[in-house]
Amino acid sequence: MKYPEEETTGNDTSVTEFVILGFSNHLHTAHLLFLLFVCIYFITVLGNILIILIINVDPALQTPMYFFLRNLSFLEICYTSVTLPKLLANLLSENKTISFVGCAAQMYFFLVFGATECCLLAVMAYDRYSAICNPLRYADIMTKKMCIQLAAGSWICGSLVALGHTTFIFTLPFCGSNVINHFFCEIQPVLTLVCGDTYWNEVQIIVAAAFLIMMPFMLILVSYIRIISTILKMKSAKGRHRAFSTCSSHLTVVALFYGTAIFIYIRPKSSYSLDVDKFLSLFYSVVTPILNPIIYSLRNKDVKGAIWRMGIKLCPLKT
Repeated sequence: MKYPEEETTGNDTSVTEFVILGFSNHLHTAHLLFLLFVCIYFITVLGNILIILIINVDPALQTPMYFFLRNLSFLEICYTSVTLPKLLANLLSENKTISFVGCAAQMYFFLVFGATECCLLAVMAYDRYSAICNPLRYADIMTKKMCIQLAAGSWICGSLVALGHTTFIFTLPFCGSNVINHFFCEIQPVLTLVCGDTYWNEVQIIVAAAFLIMMPFMLILVSYIRIISTILKMKSAKGRHRAFSTCSSHLTVVALFYGTAIFIYIRPKSSYSLDVDKFLSLFYSVVTPILNPIIYSLRNKDVKGAIWRMGIKLCPLKT
């Protein structure tokens, strides 16, 4: 299907809407993809809501670690909801357009939740560092007030970064093609539609993304270097295993999230591949959120115990 390009006048932005191609080159499997993504969205939302409910009602999970996990689960619901509903609508509709403002809003909220997750994962690493490296002072360090401030700080940082990025990109002049070869308004595909030489714009975005992604990542790395060093000094094998088990879920989520995010955002446009990046974006924006509740429920004894206790309360065994 060929989409019309909007006319331009001088250097003014004449684009009033964009066309999101999504998976238009897989029209023969559109209905199958729709069913697949519906299932993923349903499981993601249901799984993360279940994590939130379990943490809210189980007294054993009223700790800083699970306070941050509850925030992470809420983030994953929002994160997925920014892209999947529009993707599902585009799979069944011939009209794949999104307004200029709608595209900016989608990018903004996607960046808000993505940037907030970067910060929150770093906060969760700091929490594990405090619990393992300073166990006697842990209660004094991670007070309820401190937890709220760290979570709020993550949201504020994510919102400010997203506002700066979105404002910067959507005040640039757009002309010519308005077709986005992606399944949502991602930074790099939108940037390819900007008029003129975007080299310095690209450099500024890469620097900002590197700061946003690498700073929390370095904090996580330093925290886990200290954590591993402390764990290896423990004399009790049981203590070492317990300490490692409390970190394994978080480390798995960090590896999944940062692995794709670093590859996509911290590199020049010359190495940009539409097909590869579309797949990677699908992985970290759709697949990762569905894996988080699975990872935390399968690898975390406390969460599994809470699920079991809730199941017994809801469906008591008859004797």
